[in-house]
Amino acid sequence: MQTLAALKTATRDALAWVSAQPGVAQAEVFAAANGNFTVRLNYTSHIPSTGVEEPKSIESYGLGIRAAFNTPQGLAMGFGSEPNDLSLEGARRALDKARQGAVRDPEFVSLPRPTGERPTLTGKYHDPAIMRLSNPRLVESGWRMVERALDVFQSSEDLISLAGSRESLPQLGLIMGGDVVMLQERMAIASTHMPKVQSDETTMLMSFATAMVETQAAKGSGWSVSRDLASFTGDSAAESARRAIASMGGQRVPSGKYRVVLGPQALDEILEWILMPGLQVGMFHAGASPFMGKLGKSIASEQLHIYDDGAAPDLAGSKAITDEGLPTGRTDLIKDGVLTGLLSDYYNTQRMLRDAKGREKLGVDPASAVQAIAPRNGFRPGNGGGRSFESPPGATATNLVIEGKRGYSHDELLRLVGDGIYIGRIWYTYPVNGISAGDFSGTVVGDSYIIKDGRMAAPVKPNTLRMNDNVLRVINSILGIGSQRRGTVRWSSDQITWAPEVAVADFQLEEISEYMERV
Repeated sequence: MQTLAALKTATRDALAWVSAQPGVAQAEVFAAANGNFTVRLNYTSHIPSTGVEEPKSIESYGLGIRAAFNTPQGLAMGFGSEPNDLSLEGARRALDKARQGAVRDPEFVSLPRPTGERPTLTGKYHDPAIMRLSNPRLVESGWRMVERALDVFQSSEDLISLAGSRESLPQLGLIMGGDVVMLQERMAIASTHMPKVQSDETTMLMSFATAMVETQAAKGSGWSVSRDLASFTGDSAAESARRAIASMGGQRVPSGKYRVVLGPQALDEILEWILMPGLQVGMFHAGASPFMGKLGKSIASEQLHIYDDGAAPDLAGSKAITDEGLPTGRTDLIKDGVLTGLLSDYYNTQRMLRDAKGREKLGVDPASAVQAIAPRNGFRPGNGGGRSFESPPGATATNLVIEGKRGYSHDELLRLVGDGIYIGRIWYTYPVNGISAGDFSGTVVGDSYIIKDGRMAAPVKPNTLRMNDNVLRVINSILGIGSQRRGTVRWSSDQITWAPEVAVADFQLEEISEYMERV
Protein backbone atom coordinates (compact mmCIF):
# COMPACT_ATOMS: atom_id res chain seq x y z
CA MET A 1 0.00 0.00 0.00
CA GLN A 2 1.26 3.49 -0.83
CA THR A 3 2.59 5.39 2.16
CA LEU A 4 1.06 8.60 3.42
CA ALA A 5 4.34 10.38 2.64
CA ALA A 6 4.15 9.25 -1.00
CA LEU A 7 0.56 10.50 -1.32
CA LYS A 8 1.45 13.88 0.20
CA THR A 9 4.48 14.34 -2.05
CA ALA A 10 2.50 13.39 -5.15
CA THR A 11 -0.30 15.81 -4.21
CA ARG A 12 2.06 18.71 -3.63
CA ASP A 13 3.99 18.15 -6.88
CA ALA A 14 0.87 17.55 -8.98
CA LEU A 15 -0.86 20.71 -7.72
CA ALA A 16 2.19 22.85 -8.57
CA TRP A 17 2.38 21.34 -12.06
CA VAL A 18 -1.38 21.49 -12.80
CA SER A 19 -1.67 25.09 -11.58
CA ALA A 20 0.98 26.16 -14.10
CA GLN A 21 -0.78 24.64 -17.13
CA PRO A 22 -2.46 26.90 -19.74
CA GLY A 23 -6.11 27.72 -19.09
CA VAL A 24 -6.25 26.30 -15.55
CA ALA A 25 -7.97 28.82 -13.28
CA GLN A 26 -8.47 26.60 -10.21
CA ALA A 27 -7.29 23.08 -9.40
CA GLU A 28 -7.63 20.42 -6.74
CA VAL A 29 -5.52 17.25 -6.44
CA PHE A 30 -6.77 14.30 -4.43
CA ALA A 31 -4.51 11.27 -3.94
CA ALA A 32 -5.78 8.13 -2.23
CA ALA A 33 -4.71 4.58 -1.45
CA ASN A 34 -7.15 1.96 -0.20
CA GLY A 35 -6.92 -1.64 0.93
CA ASN A 36 -9.89 -3.99 1.29
CA PHE A 37 -9.14 -7.32 2.97
CA THR A 38 -12.02 -9.79 2.99
CA VAL A 39 -12.37 -13.34 4.19
CA ARG A 40 -15.58 -15.18 3.28
CA LEU A 41 -17.16 -17.75 5.57
CA ASN A 42 -18.99 -20.85 4.39
CA TYR A 43 -19.67 -23.61 6.92
CA THR A 44 -22.28 -26.32 6.29
CA SER A 45 -22.65 -29.28 8.64
CA HIS A 46 -24.19 -31.69 6.10
CA ILE A 47 -22.27 -30.78 2.93
CA PRO A 48 -18.46 -30.79 2.67
CA SER A 49 -17.23 -27.21 3.11
CA THR A 50 -14.04 -25.32 3.78
CA GLY A 51 -15.45 -23.17 6.60
CA VAL A 52 -13.21 -20.26 5.64
CA GLU A 53 -12.71 -19.53 1.97
CA GLU A 54 -11.79 -16.79 -0.49
CA PRO A 55 -9.42 -14.70 1.64
CA LYS A 56 -8.61 -11.89 -0.73
CA SER A 57 -7.31 -8.35 -0.88
CA ILE A 58 -7.99 -5.49 -3.25
CA GLU A 59 -5.60 -2.55 -3.25
CA SER A 60 -5.92 0.62 -5.28
CA TYR A 61 -4.24 4.00 -5.48
CA GLY A 62 -4.19 6.95 -7.81
CA LEU A 63 -4.89 10.62 -8.44
CA GLY A 64 -8.14 12.53 -8.97
CA ILE A 65 -8.03 16.08 -10.33
CA ARG A 66 -10.80 18.66 -10.39
CA ALA A 67 -10.03 21.74 -12.46
CA ALA A 68 -11.81 24.89 -13.56
CA PHE A 69 -10.69 26.05 -17.02
CA ASN A 70 -10.90 29.53 -18.52
CA THR A 71 -13.02 29.57 -21.69
CA PRO A 72 -14.53 32.39 -23.78
CA GLN A 73 -17.92 31.51 -22.23
CA GLY A 74 -16.60 31.50 -18.66
CA LEU A 75 -15.29 28.82 -16.33
CA ALA A 76 -15.75 25.18 -17.37
CA MET A 77 -15.46 22.46 -14.72
CA GLY A 78 -13.90 19.05 -15.31
CA PHE A 79 -12.76 15.97 -13.42
CA GLY A 80 -10.26 13.29 -14.38
CA SER A 81 -8.50 10.45 -12.58
CA GLU A 82 -5.56 8.15 -13.18
CA PRO A 83 -5.05 4.81 -11.38
CA ASN A 84 -1.75 3.28 -10.27
CA ASP A 85 0.36 6.33 -11.05
CA LEU A 86 1.30 9.13 -8.66
CA SER A 87 3.87 10.67 -10.98
CA LEU A 88 3.57 13.92 -12.93
CA GLU A 89 2.82 11.80 -15.98
CA GLY A 90 -0.18 10.39 -14.13
CA ALA A 91 -1.24 13.93 -13.22
CA ARG A 92 -0.92 14.94 -16.89
CA ARG A 93 -3.24 12.14 -18.00
CA ALA A 94 -5.76 12.96 -15.26
CA LEU A 95 -5.71 16.65 -16.23
CA ASP A 96 -6.19 15.78 -19.91
CA LYS A 97 -9.31 13.80 -18.98
CA ALA A 98 -10.60 16.70 -16.88
CA ARG A 99 -10.01 19.13 -19.75
CA GLN A 100 -11.72 16.88 -22.31
CA GLY A 101 -14.79 16.43 -20.10
CA ALA A 102 -15.06 20.00 -18.84
CA VAL A 103 -18.48 21.64 -19.11
CA ARG A 104 -19.92 25.04 -18.22
CA ASP A 105 -21.84 25.00 -14.96
CA PRO A 106 -23.58 28.30 -14.18
CA GLU A 107 -24.04 27.17 -10.57
CA PHE A 108 -20.34 26.52 -9.97
CA VAL A 109 -18.88 29.10 -7.57
CA SER A 110 -15.40 27.81 -6.81
CA LEU A 111 -13.48 24.82 -5.59
CA PRO A 112 -13.56 24.53 -1.79
CA ARG A 113 -12.34 27.43 0.29
CA PRO A 114 -11.76 27.43 4.06
CA THR A 115 -15.05 27.60 5.98
CA GLY A 116 -13.64 29.01 9.21
CA GLU A 117 -14.09 25.71 11.03
CA ARG A 118 -11.01 23.81 12.23
CA PRO A 119 -10.48 20.05 12.55
CA THR A 120 -11.28 18.78 16.04
CA LEU A 121 -10.27 15.14 15.54
CA THR A 122 -6.49 14.93 15.87
CA GLY A 123 -3.78 12.38 16.53
CA LYS A 124 -3.50 8.81 15.29
CA TYR A 125 -6.94 7.26 15.51
CA HIS A 126 -6.40 4.48 12.97
CA ASP A 127 -5.28 0.97 13.98
CA PRO A 128 -1.67 0.17 13.04
CA ALA A 129 -2.47 -3.55 13.32
CA ILE A 130 -4.97 -3.28 10.46
CA MET A 131 -2.54 -1.14 8.45
CA ARG A 132 0.09 -3.90 8.63
CA LEU A 133 -2.40 -6.77 8.37
CA SER A 134 -0.99 -10.15 7.35
CA ASN A 135 -2.81 -12.94 5.53
CA PRO A 136 -2.58 -15.35 8.49
CA ARG A 137 -4.20 -12.76 10.78
CA LEU A 138 -7.00 -12.25 8.26
CA VAL A 139 -7.69 -15.99 7.99
CA GLU A 140 -7.50 -16.33 11.77
CA SER A 141 -10.30 -13.77 12.15
CA GLY A 142 -12.47 -15.85 9.83
CA TRP A 143 -11.89 -19.04 11.80
CA ARG A 144 -12.70 -17.21 15.00
CA MET A 145 -16.12 -16.42 13.53
CA VAL A 146 -16.75 -20.03 12.49
CA GLU A 147 -15.63 -21.42 15.85
CA ARG A 148 -17.85 -19.02 17.78
CA ALA A 149 -20.90 -20.12 15.77
CA LEU A 150 -20.05 -23.83 16.19
CA ASP A 151 -19.67 -23.38 19.94
CA VAL A 152 -23.23 -22.06 20.10
CA PHE A 153 -24.65 -24.81 17.87
CA GLN A 154 -22.88 -27.62 19.76
CA SER A 155 -23.88 -26.36 23.20
CA SER A 156 -27.56 -25.75 22.39
CA GLU A 157 -29.84 -28.04 24.37
CA ASP A 158 -32.68 -27.20 22.00
CA LEU A 159 -30.72 -28.47 18.99
CA ILE A 160 -29.44 -31.57 20.81
CA SER A 161 -32.98 -32.42 21.87
CA LEU A 162 -34.24 -31.91 18.32
CA ALA A 163 -31.46 -34.03 16.78
CA GLY A 164 -31.60 -36.75 19.43
CA SER A 165 -27.88 -36.50 20.26
CA ARG A 166 -24.91 -34.21 19.88
CA GLU A 167 -23.49 -36.55 17.23
CA SER A 168 -26.65 -36.13 15.11
CA LEU A 169 -26.51 -32.31 15.03
CA PRO A 170 -25.09 -32.18 11.46
CA GLN A 171 -28.32 -33.75 10.18
CA LEU A 172 -30.20 -30.57 11.11
CA GLY A 173 -28.38 -28.67 8.38
CA LEU A 174 -26.40 -26.16 10.41
CA ILE A 175 -25.11 -23.33 8.23
CA MET A 176 -23.03 -20.23 8.90
CA GLY A 177 -21.94 -17.77 6.23
CA GLY A 178 -20.71 -14.22 6.13
CA ASP A 179 -17.68 -11.97 5.78
CA VAL A 180 -14.97 -10.27 7.77
CA VAL A 181 -13.88 -7.04 6.06
CA MET A 182 -10.93 -4.85 7.07
CA LEU A 183 -10.39 -1.48 5.41
CA GLN A 184 -7.26 0.63 5.09
CA GLU A 185 -7.72 4.22 3.89
CA ARG A 186 -5.15 6.92 3.20
CA MET A 187 -5.64 10.23 1.43
CA ALA A 188 -3.97 13.57 0.75
CA ILE A 189 -5.46 16.71 -0.79
CA ALA A 190 -4.39 20.20 -1.81
CA SER A 191 -6.02 22.87 -3.95
CA THR A 192 -5.73 26.41 -5.26
CA HIS A 193 -7.58 27.88 -2.28
CA MET A 194 -6.07 25.46 0.28
CA PRO A 195 -2.55 24.82 -1.08
CA LYS A 196 -1.13 23.29 2.10
CA VAL A 197 -1.29 19.51 1.74
CA GLN A 198 -3.68 17.86 4.21
CA SER A 199 -3.88 14.14 4.85
CA ASP A 200 -5.86 11.53 6.73
CA GLU A 201 -5.47 7.85 7.59
CA THR A 202 -8.33 5.64 8.79
CA THR A 203 -9.15 1.98 9.38
CA MET A 204 -12.30 -0.04 9.91
CA LEU A 205 -13.26 -3.64 10.68
CA MET A 206 -16.69 -5.04 9.86
CA SER A 207 -18.18 -8.50 10.20
CA PHE A 208 -21.45 -9.90 8.89
CA ALA A 209 -22.85 -13.34 9.73
CA THR A 210 -25.98 -15.31 8.83
CA ALA A 211 -26.70 -18.67 10.47
CA MET A 212 -29.39 -21.20 9.61
CA VAL A 213 -30.92 -24.39 10.93
CA GLU A 214 -32.00 -25.52 7.49
CA THR A 215 -34.39 -28.34 8.43
CA GLN A 216 -36.30 -25.88 10.63
CA ALA A 217 -36.33 -23.00 8.09
CA ALA A 218 -34.73 -20.93 10.85
CA LYS A 219 -32.35 -18.04 10.23
CA GLY A 220 -30.48 -15.50 12.35
CA SER A 221 -27.99 -12.70 11.76
CA GLY A 222 -25.24 -10.86 13.56
CA TRP A 223 -22.79 -8.06 12.78
CA SER A 224 -20.10 -5.88 14.29
CA VAL A 225 -18.19 -2.73 13.41
CA SER A 226 -15.08 -1.24 15.00
CA ARG A 227 -11.95 0.72 14.22
CA ASP A 228 -9.39 -1.76 15.59
CA LEU A 229 -8.42 -5.41 15.38
CA ALA A 230 -7.81 -5.93 19.11
CA SER A 231 -11.52 -5.53 19.90
CA PHE A 232 -12.61 -8.18 17.39
CA THR A 233 -14.09 -11.24 19.12
CA GLY A 234 -16.12 -12.94 16.39
CA ASP A 235 -19.20 -12.62 18.59
CA SER A 236 -21.32 -11.59 15.60
CA ALA A 237 -21.17 -15.23 14.44
CA ALA A 238 -22.23 -16.50 17.86
CA GLU A 239 -25.06 -13.97 17.82
CA SER A 240 -26.26 -15.22 14.42
CA ALA A 241 -26.29 -18.83 15.66
CA ARG A 242 -28.23 -17.93 18.83
CA ARG A 243 -30.77 -16.04 16.76
CA ALA A 244 -31.15 -18.90 14.29
CA ILE A 245 -31.93 -21.28 17.14
CA ALA A 246 -34.37 -18.80 18.67
CA SER A 247 -36.24 -18.49 15.36
CA MET A 248 -37.11 -22.20 15.07
CA GLY A 249 -40.82 -22.86 14.84
CA GLY A 250 -41.57 -19.53 13.22
CA GLN A 251 -45.21 -18.52 12.81
CA ARG A 252 -47.01 -16.64 10.06
CA VAL A 253 -48.60 -13.27 10.88
CA PRO A 254 -51.69 -11.88 9.11
CA SER A 255 -51.71 -8.52 7.33
CA GLY A 256 -52.53 -5.49 9.42
CA LYS A 257 -51.32 -2.45 11.29
CA TYR A 258 -49.17 -3.33 14.27
CA ARG A 259 -47.30 -1.73 17.07
CA VAL A 260 -43.71 -2.73 16.31
CA VAL A 261 -40.21 -2.46 17.64
CA LEU A 262 -37.70 -1.80 14.88
CA GLY A 263 -34.33 -3.35 15.72
CA PRO A 264 -31.07 -1.53 14.86
CA GLN A 265 -30.60 -3.23 11.48
CA ALA A 266 -34.18 -2.59 10.40
CA LEU A 267 -33.99 1.04 11.51
CA ASP A 268 -30.68 1.51 9.66
CA GLU A 269 -32.14 0.14 6.41
CA ILE A 270 -35.18 2.42 6.52
CA LEU A 271 -33.18 5.50 7.45
CA GLU A 272 -30.39 5.04 4.91
CA TRP A 273 -32.52 4.05 1.95
CA ILE A 274 -35.65 6.13 2.56
CA LEU A 275 -35.10 9.04 4.97
CA MET A 276 -31.50 10.18 4.53
CA PRO A 277 -31.64 11.08 0.81
CA GLY A 278 -34.19 13.76 1.72
CA LEU A 279 -31.86 15.28 4.33
CA GLN A 280 -29.24 16.49 1.84
CA VAL A 281 -28.82 20.05 0.57
CA GLY A 282 -28.59 18.78 -3.02
CA MET A 283 -32.07 17.26 -2.78
CA PHE A 284 -33.47 20.56 -1.49
CA HIS A 285 -31.82 22.43 -4.33
CA ALA A 286 -33.42 19.98 -6.77
CA GLY A 287 -36.83 20.37 -5.10
CA ALA A 288 -36.96 16.62 -4.45
CA SER A 289 -36.92 16.34 -0.65
CA PRO A 290 -40.07 15.42 1.29
CA PHE A 291 -39.17 18.27 3.66
CA MET A 292 -39.15 21.19 1.23
CA GLY A 293 -39.53 24.52 3.02
CA LYS A 294 -39.38 22.92 6.48
CA LEU A 295 -35.94 23.81 7.85
CA GLY A 296 -36.57 24.96 11.42
CA LYS A 297 -40.02 23.32 11.51
CA SER A 298 -41.32 20.19 13.20
CA ILE A 299 -41.23 17.12 10.92
CA ALA A 300 -41.16 14.21 13.39
CA SER A 301 -42.00 13.07 16.90
CA GLU A 302 -40.44 15.37 19.49
CA GLN A 303 -38.71 12.26 20.88
CA LEU A 304 -36.48 11.95 17.79
CA HIS A 305 -32.94 13.29 17.59
CA ILE A 306 -30.67 12.44 14.60
CA TYR A 307 -27.23 13.87 14.02
CA ASP A 308 -24.13 13.09 11.98
CA ASP A 309 -20.74 13.46 13.63
CA GLY A 310 -17.66 12.71 11.56
CA ALA A 311 -15.29 13.95 14.29
CA ALA A 312 -16.51 11.90 17.27
CA PRO A 313 -13.29 10.45 18.77
CA ASP A 314 -14.91 7.21 19.94
CA LEU A 315 -16.94 6.28 16.84
CA ALA A 316 -15.61 4.03 14.08
CA GLY A 317 -16.72 6.14 11.10
CA SER A 318 -14.83 9.28 12.13
CA LYS A 319 -12.37 11.11 9.90
CA ALA A 320 -10.44 14.32 10.58
CA ILE A 321 -11.13 15.95 7.22
CA THR A 322 -13.51 15.40 4.36
CA ASP A 323 -12.40 14.44 0.86
CA GLU A 324 -12.60 18.15 0.04
CA GLY A 325 -10.01 19.05 2.69
CA LEU A 326 -12.58 20.60 5.04
CA PRO A 327 -13.03 19.73 8.74
CA THR A 328 -15.56 17.09 9.66
CA GLY A 329 -17.89 17.83 12.56
CA ARG A 330 -21.36 17.46 13.97
CA THR A 331 -24.50 18.38 12.06
CA ASP A 332 -27.78 18.07 13.96
CA LEU A 333 -30.34 16.96 11.38
CA ILE A 334 -33.47 16.45 13.48
CA LYS A 335 -33.61 17.67 17.09
CA ASP A 336 -36.69 17.26 19.28
CA GLY A 337 -38.55 16.46 16.05
CA VAL A 338 -37.47 19.72 14.36
CA LEU A 339 -35.50 19.78 11.09
CA THR A 340 -32.33 21.61 12.13
CA GLY A 341 -29.68 20.75 9.53
CA LEU A 342 -28.76 19.01 6.28
CA LEU A 343 -25.81 17.04 4.95
CA SER A 344 -23.79 18.79 2.29
CA ASP A 345 -20.60 19.08 0.27
CA TYR A 346 -19.04 22.42 -0.71
CA TYR A 347 -20.57 22.62 -4.20
CA ASN A 348 -24.14 22.14 -3.01
CA THR A 349 -23.75 24.50 -0.05
CA GLN A 350 -22.47 27.26 -2.33
CA ARG A 351 -25.18 26.89 -4.93
CA MET A 352 -27.89 26.84 -2.26
CA LEU A 353 -26.48 30.06 -0.78
CA ARG A 354 -26.84 31.66 -4.24
CA ASP A 355 -30.15 30.05 -5.21
CA ALA A 356 -32.76 32.72 -6.01
CA LYS A 357 -35.39 30.33 -4.62
CA GLY A 358 -33.28 29.30 -1.65
CA ARG A 359 -35.63 30.76 0.96
CA GLU A 360 -38.59 28.99 -0.63
CA LYS A 361 -36.73 25.67 -0.83
CA LEU A 362 -35.34 25.69 2.70
CA GLY A 363 -38.05 27.69 4.44
CA VAL A 364 -35.45 30.17 5.73
CA ASP A 365 -32.92 32.51 4.15
CA PRO A 366 -29.91 30.29 3.30
CA ALA A 367 -27.57 33.05 4.52
CA SER A 368 -29.07 32.69 8.00
CA ALA A 369 -28.62 28.92 7.95
CA VAL A 370 -24.93 28.64 7.06
CA GLN A 371 -24.13 26.33 9.97
CA ALA A 372 -27.15 24.14 9.23
CA ILE A 373 -25.97 23.52 5.65
CA ALA A 374 -22.19 23.61 6.23
CA PRO A 375 -20.13 21.28 3.98
CA ARG A 376 -18.95 18.75 6.58
CA ASN A 377 -19.79 15.66 4.51
CA GLY A 378 -18.07 15.94 1.13
CA PHE A 379 -16.69 12.42 0.61
CA ARG A 380 -15.75 10.17 -2.32
CA PRO A 381 -16.95 6.78 -1.09
CA GLY A 382 -16.01 3.52 -2.70
CA ASN A 383 -18.41 0.60 -2.83
CA GLY A 384 -18.63 -0.40 0.81
CA GLY A 385 -15.59 1.51 2.04
CA GLY A 386 -12.57 3.47 0.91
CA ARG A 387 -11.91 7.02 -0.26
CA SER A 388 -12.02 6.83 -4.02
CA PHE A 389 -9.73 8.93 -6.23
CA GLU A 390 -11.93 7.97 -9.20
CA SER A 391 -14.88 10.24 -8.44
CA PRO A 392 -15.65 13.80 -7.35
CA PRO A 393 -17.09 14.30 -3.86
CA GLY A 394 -20.74 14.19 -2.82
CA ALA A 395 -22.62 14.34 0.48
CA THR A 396 -22.21 11.14 2.52
CA ALA A 397 -22.95 10.51 6.21
CA THR A 398 -20.16 9.30 8.51
CA ASN A 399 -21.47 8.43 11.98
CA LEU A 400 -25.24 8.78 11.89
CA VAL A 401 -26.48 8.76 15.48
CA ILE A 402 -30.10 8.27 16.58
CA GLU A 403 -31.14 9.21 20.10
CA GLY A 404 -34.35 9.66 22.03
CA LYS A 405 -35.40 12.36 24.45
CA ARG A 406 -35.77 9.62 27.02
CA GLY A 407 -33.91 6.34 26.63
CA TYR A 408 -36.03 3.21 27.09
CA SER A 409 -34.66 -0.23 27.94
CA HIS A 410 -35.42 -3.19 25.67
CA ASP A 411 -38.02 -4.51 28.10
CA GLU A 412 -39.66 -1.09 28.43
CA LEU A 413 -40.04 -0.87 24.66
CA LEU A 414 -41.69 -4.29 24.57
CA ARG A 415 -44.11 -3.18 27.29
CA LEU A 416 -44.89 0.00 25.32
CA VAL A 417 -45.88 -2.19 22.38
CA GLY A 418 -47.87 -4.67 24.47
CA ASP A 419 -49.07 -6.82 21.59
CA GLY A 420 -47.23 -6.43 18.29
CA ILE A 421 -44.15 -7.43 16.29
CA TYR A 422 -40.40 -7.12 16.82
CA ILE A 423 -38.75 -6.53 13.41
CA GLY A 424 -35.10 -7.48 13.60
CA ARG A 425 -33.85 -7.86 10.06
CA ILE A 426 -35.22 -6.57 6.75
CA TRP A 427 -33.98 -6.77 3.18
CA TYR A 428 -34.59 -5.19 -0.21
CA THR A 429 -35.95 -1.98 1.26
CA TYR A 430 -36.69 0.61 -1.41
CA PRO A 431 -38.67 3.82 -1.95
CA VAL A 432 -42.03 3.68 -3.67
CA ASN A 433 -43.35 6.70 -5.64
CA GLY A 434 -40.02 8.53 -5.30
CA ILE A 435 -38.08 9.88 -2.32
CA SER A 436 -40.36 12.89 -1.84
CA ALA A 437 -43.40 10.67 -1.18
CA GLY A 438 -41.76 8.81 1.72
CA ASP A 439 -43.46 5.51 0.81
CA PHE A 440 -41.35 2.37 1.13
CA SER A 441 -41.50 -1.40 0.96
CA GLY A 442 -39.25 -4.24 2.08
CA THR A 443 -39.23 -7.83 3.31
CA VAL A 444 -38.91 -9.05 6.91
CA VAL A 445 -36.29 -11.79 6.54
CA GLY A 446 -35.31 -12.80 10.07
CA ASP A 447 -34.65 -12.05 13.74
CA SER A 448 -38.31 -11.09 14.19
CA TYR A 449 -40.82 -12.09 16.85
CA ILE A 450 -44.44 -11.85 17.89
CA ILE A 451 -44.85 -9.71 21.02
CA LYS A 452 -47.59 -10.69 23.49
CA ASP A 453 -48.29 -8.87 26.74
CA GLY A 454 -44.97 -7.03 26.47
CA ARG A 455 -42.85 -10.16 25.95
CA MET A 456 -41.30 -12.00 23.02
CA ALA A 457 -43.80 -14.83 22.55
CA ALA A 458 -42.86 -16.64 19.33
CA PRO A 459 -40.62 -16.17 16.28
CA VAL A 460 -42.00 -14.85 13.01
CA LYS A 461 -41.39 -17.20 10.10
CA PRO A 462 -38.76 -15.58 7.84
CA ASN A 463 -39.80 -14.16 4.46
CA THR A 464 -43.53 -14.17 5.22
CA LEU A 465 -44.08 -10.43 5.84
CA ARG A 466 -43.60 -7.31 3.77
CA MET A 467 -43.48 -3.75 5.03
CA ASN A 468 -45.64 -1.23 3.18
CA ASP A 469 -45.56 2.08 4.99
CA ASN A 470 -44.48 5.72 4.83
CA VAL A 471 -41.32 6.99 6.55
CA LEU A 472 -42.90 10.39 7.25
CA ARG A 473 -45.71 8.66 9.13
CA VAL A 474 -43.23 6.36 10.90
CA ILE A 475 -41.08 9.17 12.33
CA ASN A 476 -44.24 10.89 13.58
CA SER A 477 -45.60 7.74 15.24
CA ILE A 478 -42.72 6.93 17.58
CA LEU A 479 -43.72 5.44 20.94
CA GLY A 480 -40.23 5.26 22.42
CA ILE A 481 -36.54 5.13 21.51
CA GLY A 482 -34.08 2.74 23.12
CA SER A 483 -31.16 3.87 25.26
CA GLN A 484 -28.64 1.40 23.80
CA ARG A 485 -27.17 2.28 20.39
CA ARG A 486 -25.39 -0.21 18.18
CA GLY A 487 -22.99 0.44 15.31
CA THR A 488 -24.75 -0.88 12.23
CA VAL A 489 -23.50 -1.08 8.66
CA ARG A 490 -25.71 -1.98 5.75
CA TRP A 491 -23.91 -4.27 3.29
CA SER A 492 -21.95 -2.16 0.76
CA SER A 493 -22.73 1.02 2.70
CA ASP A 494 -20.37 3.91 3.35
CA GLN A 495 -21.85 5.17 6.61
CA ILE A 496 -22.19 3.74 10.10
CA THR A 497 -25.56 4.16 11.78
CA TRP A 498 -25.46 4.11 15.57
CA ALA A 499 -28.97 2.82 15.91
CA PRO A 500 -31.14 1.95 18.92
CA GLU A 501 -34.39 0.01 18.95
CA VAL A 502 -37.43 2.18 18.20
CA ALA A 503 -41.07 1.44 19.00
CA VAL A 504 -43.59 2.68 16.41
CA ALA A 505 -47.40 2.63 16.26
CA ASP A 506 -49.62 1.46 13.38
CA PHE A 507 -46.87 -0.04 11.22
CA GLN A 508 -48.33 -1.59 8.06
CA LEU A 509 -47.35 -5.20 7.39
CA GLU A 510 -48.61 -7.43 4.56
CA GLU A 511 -48.56 -11.22 4.71
CA ILE A 512 -46.68 -12.84 1.82
CA SER A 513 -48.64 -15.71 0.34
CA GLU A 514 -47.27 -19.21 0.79
CA TYR A 515 -46.92 -19.48 -3.00
CA MET A 516 -44.74 -16.33 -3.17
CA GLU A 517 -42.74 -17.54 -0.17
CA ARG A 518 -41.87 -20.74 -2.05
CA VAL A 519 -41.02 -18.75 -5.20
